[in-house]
Amino acid sequence: MKLSQILFSQGFGTRRVCAGMVDAGLVRLGERELDDPNEDLPTEGLVLTVEGQRWPYHAKALVLLHKPAGYECSRKPKHHPSVMTLLPAPLRQREVQPIGRLDEDTTGLLLLTDDGTLIHRLTSPKHHVPKVYEVGCKHPIDASQVERLLAGVVLDDDPAPVRAAACEAVSELHLRLTLTEGKYHQVKRMLAAVGNRVETLHRSSFGPLHIPETLPAGQWCWIDGWSLTELGRPHHELPTQAG
Repeated sequence: MKLSQILFSQGFGTRRVCAGMVDAGLVRLGERELDDPNEDLPTEGLVLTVEGQRWPYHAKALVLLHKPAGYECSRKPKHHPSVMTLLPAPLRQREVQPIGRLDEDTTGLLLLTDDGTLIHRLTSPKHHVPKVYEVGCKHPIDASQVERLLAGVVLDDDPAPVRAAACEAVSELHLRLTLTEGKYHQVKRMLAAVGNRVETLHRSSFGPLHIPETLPAGQWCWIDGWSLTELGRPHHELPTQAG
């Protein structure tokens, strides 16, 4: 693929802007400064340095953001900054979007991609992709609450019970809840239905993905090397590449 087309596909601007970046000496491959926008380069395993930033080529972007509190999962937020402001300009230019949403006060694992097929795969109810939440509760958790969450509770907008796929009291005020659905404010409403209240909420995993220990809140990393089938499997270690 021609260099200017590669840069364009990665979100660095129009083809003219990308060609101008090359002409200005802003693009390198290893130690070599690239000076021809029309140079053909193999995309497999390609890692460029653009304006001093290391940038691996991805035909489709999939990134993991460690979402802090105080950000909305929307490109057009109403009351708080958008999580998009935590991503570099090329990813915003590619119009990556969240795979599902987290409330403004919820922290943790948020996936974003420009791959529509992947969004459908990971959000479709029929695929039952598990998501694990660490819930800080206002009141002590008792065995009956855990049993009811596993058996199913009725929310006010749906007569069909919603059930936790897994639920355990980690400590008196810490509940670990696994869901395979994605209803509006679901964790908060489920806890309210059993007479408790969510004080803090953190998503620790999404399918097989979890937040790398080295990734602080507000930072992101690439997710590489996993198929759609593998992304529907339970939580385990994934290879990641820091952004």
